[in-house]
Amino acid sequence: MNRWILGARPRTLPAAIAPVLVGSALAGGDFNWLRAALALKVSLWLQIGVNFANDYSDGVKGSDNHRIGPTRLVASGLASAQSVKAAAFISFGIASISGLWLALMTSPVLIAVGAIAIAAAWSYTGGRKPYGYSGFGEISVFVFFGLVATVGTFYVQTESITVMSFIVAIPMGALSCAILAINNLRDLAQDVLVGKKTLAVRGGDLVARRFFVALLVLAHTAAIATFKPAALLTLLVAPLTFSLARNVMGGTSGAALIPILGKTGKLQLIFSALFAVALAI
Repeated sequence: MNRWILGARPRTLPAAIAPVLVGSALAGGDFNWLRAALALKVSLWLQIGVNFANDYSDGVKGSDNHRIGPTRLVASGLASAQSVKAAAFISFGIASISGLWLALMTSPVLIAVGAIAIAAAWSYTGGRKPYGYSGFGEISVFVFFGLVATVGTFYVQTESITVMSFIVAIPMGALSCAILAINNLRDLAQDVLVGKKTLAVRGGDLVARRFFVALLVLAHTAAIATFKPAALLTLLVAPLTFSLARNVMGGTSGAALIPILGKTGKLQLIFSALFAVALAI
């Protein structure tokens, strides 16, 4: 596989696609293809940017020297730290161009939102005091890949914000957090060694597993809480949800969690597609 595709971490990209699908579906008759495409471009390139940024920051800190997850470019020597850093900023730049276009079409407030999102993406593992090393990663993911991405997509299509746009953002945030939770559970032992105090490290193995399952339950519960009968379509993916929960609570650990990461991304993508159909009906 091309090293830059590897570094972009395709398995995490459903976290960027899902909120745009759901936010666009909720827009209903106000749906606009151009604005939806621009929102998707912003979301995807922000996700790719944060992946490269994490690769760079963790690599230069030495946090990835003994990782058991997918290969990282800097730690493995597949690419220089400076080239990965450049890839991160190029990705943020592409996202910024699309975001600026959307801001000019809707509201300049989006420029500030985009700047905050990029700052949060970089400081997750970068800078002197990366908040991802203090256990706040899940909060950031829920806010930016749940609330901001979903509500933001709805806003650029309708130029309005509703209570329902926040409700449908909850499953998207929960499933995005579930992807991060699996990462942190897989890397728990290594993170302890390098002083990375993720939520999994702070709570311990059992709490981390229960947290993952709770996120899956929250996603399904929030979808049904929209009180839209068609939202029951999301239960079609319940067997996959149950399978993931059973594997995680059954003690799957280390490298064996890597396929679970891919399946969690698959769950989010299928869930969001079913949820989008439900909202569009």
